[in-house]
Amino acid sequence: MTISDDLPRLGRSASDAPAPSGAGILHLGLGSFHRAHQAVYTAAALERDGGDWGIVGVASRSRSVVDAMHAQDLRYTVATISPNGTRLSIPGAHTDAYVAADDPQRVVRHLADDGIRVVTLTVTENGYSYAPASQRLDLDDPLVRADLAGEAPRTTIGQLARGLQLRASRGGAPVSVLSCDNLAANGSHTEKLVREFLAELPSGEGAEALAFLDASVSFPSSMVDRIVPATTDRLRAEVSVLLGAIDEVPVPAEPFTMWAIEDRFAGGRPAWEAGGAVFTDEVGRYEQLKVRLLNGTHSLIAYLGALRGAATIPDAIAAGGIEAAARAVLRGEYEPSVQVPSGVDVREYERQLFERWGNSALGHRTSQVGSDGSVKLRQRIPEPALLALASGRMPHLIALTVAGYLSCIAPLPGFDAGPHAEAMTDAAQHRLAELAATASGGRDLASRVIAERQLFGEQLAAETAFIDRVGDLVDTIARHGVDAAIDECVGASAGAARPTTETELR
Repeated sequence: MTISDDLPRLGRSASDAPAPSGAGILHLGLGSFHRAHQAVYTAAALERDGGDWGIVGVASRSRSVVDAMHAQDLRYTVATISPNGTRLSIPGAHTDAYVAADDPQRVVRHLADDGIRVVTLTVTENGYSYAPASQRLDLDDPLVRADLAGEAPRTTIGQLARGLQLRASRGGAPVSVLSCDNLAANGSHTEKLVREFLAELPSGEGAEALAFLDASVSFPSSMVDRIVPATTDRLRAEVSVLLGAIDEVPVPAEPFTMWAIEDRFAGGRPAWEAGGAVFTDEVGRYEQLKVRLLNGTHSLIAYLGALRGAATIPDAIAAGGIEAAARAVLRGEYEPSVQVPSGVDVREYERQLFERWGNSALGHRTSQVGSDGSVKLRQRIPEPALLALASGRMPHLIALTVAGYLSCIAPLPGFDAGPHAEAMTDAAQHRLAELAATASGGRDLASRVIAERQLFGEQLAAETAFIDRVGDLVDTIARHGVDAAIDECVGASAGAARPTTETELR
């Protein structure tokens, strides 16, 4: 399918959504997820109540989305895709967009602008400049050091801290910083990193800003959930035909969407509940539900699927024992570690998960889901694995997740992980590949990665039996194939007794 040159460009006239009267939100991380999630909720709030809650979207480095949005009057399409068809919407919540790398001080100035009352973030787990082992600000990061030295800030934490510092110096209005990334207690985690940055400034330079944080800044936590695959040329062509207008930056998304938010906003907020957001004091429980049951299982499906030659998650979940492995890890190893939020039916949630993963029309690629595992898995597997081990149970499927990750990202010499694994990207890939190249086998590789490098945290690094299990599964995958490892782990999991609640685990 190709796009006709005769079609007009998407613009303001294509949308009936009310234009915001001003900008009240600064969003850092102008990627597909934000445009299919927070922007959609904000558009619903504006449609119901109007007002000045428009969004200024800030991309980190890439100009492609920013330039396309400006050429389209800041409009774009969300294509909600299911086996029943594709539904198009045009949110129209953005009032401006720019690239932070072009003018970092513009971000600082915007953060100090009293018109901005909420700052939202989708910069991925990698964007918070913290050391995974200590969970503290990474003072060894040259970008962090440059930000602390007074250069135009290039890290998200540096931009937040410098912007709030300028806001404090002006006696600015209250503001809230809302993380929408997959980090445990993402609000308090973000606040801790900003405070650490300000405390590191020389000669007490950050003292005024720290006092301002105490009095006028809140950092609510939130949990976000919607599967948003990468945009393809085929989607661009399909959307343009359906619209009758060219859209260079449409966003594909599944029908399911969820947003759980701690209702603690220092300077007000949009009525996001108009789009279905849930305001709750159980955000931590929603985080567990999503990061472990959805994300943890999703990772397992992606790695096993890629190793089996499946290009997409629906292809993977339909491939033999992968669905059985997914159900086993979800019920037997992740679910016992989760405190389910009030009013959530965990069996219905599980049913929805498998329906979402089986959405063949969406085409979510295993290589996309499997990328950045060195950061993602650290948020997903250590606590459930440690809880199982503490109760005397081996978490076979979590071990298989790690073995699948290593087999995809850093395969042992002579093992061909296949094209979908090769397409995965990871910040730790080069370092892990070097370890794999000289490893004597799976146990040696697992020990180097988990015990010596502590890739998944200090506590799991001390669990020798788990590390050996991961290593043995790496060898099984390399010698006998991923199906043999799946059969072995599903069988072992089925034979293991398990508690059904976190209380029993403890």
